Amino acid sequence: MNHSTMKRANPMTRLLPTLLVGLTLLLTATAFAATPGITGPTFNLTATPAFITQPDGSAVYSWGYGCSVAPSGFAPSAITPTTNPNVKCPTMQVPGPTLIVTQGQSVTVNLTNSLPAAAGNTSILFPGFDVTSSTGAGTERGVLTQEATPGGTVTYTFTASTPGTRSYYSGTKGDLQIEMGLYGAIIVLPSTIPAPCTSGLHTSNLTAQAHWGETDFRLAPAAYNHAGACYDREYLFQFSEIDPVIHRLAEEQASRTCSGCMSVPTEPYHPAYFMINGRSMPDDMDPNYAIQYPHQPYNGNPHMHPGELVLLRIIGQGRWQHPFHEHGNHVRVLARDGNLITSATDPNSLAGPLLFTTTTTPGQAMDGIYYWTGKGLNWDPYGHNPASSDPLAKLPCTPDANGYNTGAPTAINYFEWCQDHNKPVQAAPFGDVGSGGPVTLPDPNIFANGPWFGGSPYLGPNATGRAVGATGTTPPSGTIANSPTDEAGFAFMWHSHNEREITTNNIFPGGMLMMMLVDSREFVIDESN
Repeated sequence: MNHSTMKRANPMTRLLPTLLVGLTLLLTATAFAATPGITGPTFNLTATPAFITQPDGSAVYSWGYGCSVAPSGFAPSAITPTTNPNVKCPTMQVPGPTLIVTQGQSVTVNLTNSLPAAAGNTSILFPGFDVTSSTGAGTERGVLTQEATPGGTVTYTFTASTPGTRSYYSGTKGDLQIEMGLYGAIIVLPSTIPAPCTSGLHTSNLTAQAHWGETDFRLAPAAYNHAGACYDREYLFQFSEIDPVIHRLAEEQASRTCSGCMSVPTEPYHPAYFMINGRSMPDDMDPNYAIQYPHQPYNGNPHMHPGELVLLRIIGQGRWQHPFHEHGNHVRVLARDGNLITSATDPNSLAGPLLFTTTTTPGQAMDGIYYWTGKGLNWDPYGHNPASSDPLAKLPCTPDANGYNTGAPTAINYFEWCQDHNKPVQAAPFGDVGSGGPVTLPDPNIFANGPWFGGSPYLGPNATGRAVGATGTTPPSGTIANSPTDEAGFAFMWHSHNEREITTNNIFPGGMLMMMLVDSREFVIDESN
């Protein structure tokens, strides 16, 4: 009996326990994302079959790129290679290894075709680069690219001429091979870094991180050689979907001994799984390189502190567009497919749109900046209260030219919006605006039902106590899931605005869904995994 066609437990009964465990552990586990990958400039890849998992218990037969030998290195540089480097670059993974190079480098990619003989030839396209390729041993020329026949190898070379985020994917029978998982990301780092990216507020952010024991996990201080492309933290999100019928038909024909004889219809197309970095929610919030996902090493679990500029590297790797919405703020787009969007009248001025949803067009990559500061809440989320006996409740807020407390990078309220300093969310019982305000809190049974919300409108593990004291009526942090002395951050749901795509095999919640957690400064964001 084929692996993927075995009888399994009811999807609902499989998904819910996994989901509850995932939600419970989310706020306490160190499962962050960064942008992990392998470094070149030479990459030895193989296209190989394996099974990937879904939260409903399915094991889906797929194809993916991986490392045929241990890579030359890993990135970010703060990630320490394991004793078995192939754990961080298996022989098959979905998406494929993120290839990280520097602008100007000459890049070589050796691809070995380890797919079943029935699948026929395979290849890689590198859009945006001028690629040359060898015919390799026993390969033949495809329509778009040189191909490797089963068991053969082909070599691609190109110069990483411009920085930015781009996709790479199969150039052979794309309707089938990309669907099966043959895609990945390539990131080109700028060869020169603009001076503002290593000074001023960006230096202060590094000081703040170091003060609380954090490590810098960025690939570089800037995404492009432009002062508007500076950033303080970064994450990579690749969106794709799976039609299990196509994968099952490919699995059924994989044992044929004839070369290239596989014939799998790819229409009509009915995807049931919607993935971020090869995983569906809640699996995408488990750590990178988690042992339960041997062929899905990358997660999607972004964290940040107030005031940090978060670089989002976003790629549409599937067949459909996915209208992905980042709650908490819009995303300022810097570039598409490695091309900075500049003003028509001033080439030195960036002119990318401010997007409510970052719609992921198939094959297109974009770089954008997301940030959250607390400005506009109309209350002090740090819980400052001059009447409190807690010294942390009396921290000053000295506004800079933009109104933020940026002169104290080692303070918990670094980057506080000073206009709301000392402003309580409740100046009267129950937050009645008519008797003191400034806001009326919703019924906590409605607003705070579930572990996504810490139970408090204040940021930080002890901020509720500082703000309202022992007699306050604001729900204390930790009443829902997390300990009052633990993270107590703000959680913003990031998800597809296509309701079907936030399900796993038509079961909600799942699919393209994750959380951006905005953590108080004293909570250490450890992106080592």
